[in-house]
Amino acid sequence: MQKHPKPAVQRRSGEAGLTLLEMMIVLAIIALVAGLAGPRLIDNFGRAKSKAAGIQMTNLKSALQLFYIDEGRYPTEAEGLSALLEAPPAVTGWDGPYLDAPDAIIDPWQRPYIYRAPGANGPYDLSTYGRDGVGGGTREDSDISL
Repeated sequence: MQKHPKPAVQRRSGEAGLTLLEMMIVLAIIALVAGLAGPRLIDNFGRAKSKAAGIQMTNLKSALQLFYIDEGRYPTEAEGLSALLEAPPAVTGWDGPYLDAPDAIIDPWQRPYIYRAPGANGPYDLSTYGRDGVGGGTREDSDISL
C-alpha cells in the first residue's frame, strides 16, 4: 500500500489578515470622507439642475422666436407653451412642432415652466421657481427667469 501524503497545514502569520480594530479604523475613515464630500456632491447636483433649467429656457426662447416668425406673434398666455408642441386653434402659419418632446416645457423639478404673455419687461416672461416651487429663495430654491 502506498501512503498518501498528508496535506500540509497552512499556518497564518499574525500579519496575514486585518484585525477588527483595523477594519473599524478603515470604516471610520470612509465615513469621515463621505460625511465631508456628501454635502458638496449634493450641492453640485442642485446647481446642475439650475443650470439645466437655464439651458432648457434658452431652448424655449428659441422655439418661441420660431413661433413668432411663423405667426407674427408669441403664444398667448391661454395657449401657453403647449402652442410650441401643437397648433392652437385658429392659427394659420404654425409650422411646428417647435420642440422635440412634451417634457421640454417641464422644468428639472417636474413642474411646468411659468409663461406669461405679455411679460412685465417684454412680450413674454419665462421662469421657474426652482427646487422649492415657491417664489424667492436662495441657491437651488432661487427663481430662474429669462
